[in-house]
Amino acid sequence: MTDRVVVEADGGSRGNPGPAGYGAVVKDAETGEVLAERYEYLGVATNNVAEYSGLVAGLTAAAGTGASTVDVRMDSKLVVEQMSGRWKIKHAALAALAAQAREIAGQFDRVGYTWIPRADNAHADRLANVAMDTGTGRAPADAGKPGASTGSAATAPVTAVDRVSPAGWTGARGTPTKLLLLRHGQTEMSVDRRYSGRVDVPLTEHGRGQAAAAAKRLAAMPGLIDADGEPAPIVASPLTRTMQTAQAVADAAGGRVETHPGLIETDFGEWDGLTFAEAAQRDPDLHRSWLRDSSAAPPGGESFDAVYERIGTVLHELVEQYGGRTVVVVSHVTPIKTLLRMGLDAGPALLFRLHLDLASLSIVEFYPDGNASVRLVNDISHLS
Repeated sequence: MTDRVVVEADGGSRGNPGPAGYGAVVKDAETGEVLAERYEYLGVATNNVAEYSGLVAGLTAAAGTGASTVDVRMDSKLVVEQMSGRWKIKHAALAALAAQAREIAGQFDRVGYTWIPRADNAHADRLANVAMDTGTGRAPADAGKPGASTGSAATAPVTAVDRVSPAGWTGARGTPTKLLLLRHGQTEMSVDRRYSGRVDVPLTEHGRGQAAAAAKRLAAMPGLIDADGEPAPIVASPLTRTMQTAQAVADAAGGRVETHPGLIETDFGEWDGLTFAEAAQRDPDLHRSWLRDSSAAPPGGESFDAVYERIGTVLHELVEQYGGRTVVVVSHVTPIKTLLRMGLDAGPALLFRLHLDLASLSIVEFYPDGNASVRLVNDISHLS
């Protein structure tokens, strides 16, 4: 463990916005020994988002070394001046990333920011280019070796890769439509573990806190604001609990909430409002069948097969309207599971085996050529 480390970070975008990536390296301030490296392919993003993302990754890696003092060195004048407090941050996406960086920086006794010429930031720049070159976030087998195609000197192996693109290994083509799938926060019915389909109930106070935490997480994510400053579309189920959760995202990230009736929860019919045990006692045979057969429907309600057809129409409409963009989808457990099932090209058994927490985040990308990639499932790290 060392008391003082240097973080060098960089990011780039080929097209601004365009294919983007970042690189970050943590070094012992006394010896120059490489303690950690990070790089990530971000998809389509701006230079500034990529540079801030590199800073966040570098500070996170530095926290893992146990250092108390961090010297950040970057060739981005914008990031250095804004993080030093000398320039204002006007862009919402950058403000969210800067807030995330400050939160991490608060773990240290001192963090300083210094601008350096690009030539002095070659290590981080190389990592960022590896991410952008491959489009996968994985270095070529000879990356970092003397005489390698990157032209760099030998370095320590990359210790963490946070995101990869499927394009390099599935043959997926085109720019995907990325769906950020957010389940609503807690309600009184979820506290009591009751079926809550079409019953319109609001969030509890705790649920509103969950929604705010999820909104903060989403606001800091690359791609939520495009290069023209336009926030990602936010599309929600029309029920109160999803609308309240979606509005928290809009308040944190900008934009406005649109509703789509197809994103509403399963119609549980006469089971709506009952606990699991109450429904099983009321209709024992049907309830047992419903738990294993996606074609079975609650009395007066909707089968999971019917939900699948409904969500298929929703997905088609979202891709048609927002193709190639990032879209925040705020919905319920069954519609989100169904979208993940479509992304995985999985059977209905997934519905009964996959757990999704309240206010959890999942991510799936749908490509124009029919490919898809599930990137994240049931992430609740923002709630801890």
